[in-house]
Amino acid sequence: MFYEIRRYQSHPGRRDEWVRYMEDVVIPFQQSKGMTVTASFIDEQDADGYVWIRRFENEAEREALYAAVYDSQEWKNDVGPPVYEMLIAEKSVVTRAVPTPASSLR
Repeated sequence: MFYEIRRYQSHPGRRDEWVRYMEDVVIPFQQSKGMTVTASFIDEQDADGYVWIRRFENEAEREALYAAVYDSQEWKNDVGPPVYEMLIAEKSVVTRAVPTPASSLR
């Protein structure tokens, strides 16, 4: 099992709008496709920072879920376009993390 820790930067002043869109649209849509979203955070020290975490059992599951979400017409036509308008894409950082043996996230 592993996690994706995804850090995004919204355009200045748009984080509240971004969080609403994530919580009302993006996360429910991805969960409807089978994605496991384990956490969603705002950055307390960065007015435009946002972090969320997704969990995958293995690489095969990640690939299948990515295809189910990002190759879908609903993502391409409806859900995805506002994402690209609210975020600064080149500031996105994705970290894959594997819990250590003593982690409660195993």
